[in-house]
Amino acid sequence: MFIALTVVHVLMCAAIIGIVLLQSGKGADIGSAFGGAGSQAVFGSMGTPTVLSKITGVVAVMFAVTSFGLALMGGERSSSVIREPAAQTAPAPAAPTSTPPAVPAQPAPATPPAPADKTK
Repeated sequence: MFIALTVVHVLMCAAIIGIVLLQSGKGADIGSAFGGAGSQAVFGSMGTPTVLSKITGVVAVMFAVTSFGLALMGGERSSSVIREPAAQTAPAPAAPTSTPPAVPAQPAPATPPAPADKTK
């Protein structure tokens, strides 16, 4: 359903671009506004709607409906673009060893130092 709606949406997009480009704008006679004696209503009423303007309205409504439908369907399919950090697990405690680590033995002093003679 999502792919079919996307195809219809792209077709409506291309159709509305083509139809709008085929129409002549309201300001087609704007050159007459600056000193020309032609038109009194340059940006005034457009007159009777043409077939192209009616088709434009229908295609624009269909484009809006497909846009809304894609937005609703896209919300269900969304996922975050930010990567979640991996779950941090505490490292397992080291297994106790049966022998204590070797500590270098300090040599015991052979004899205590003799007190210095203070008679000199």
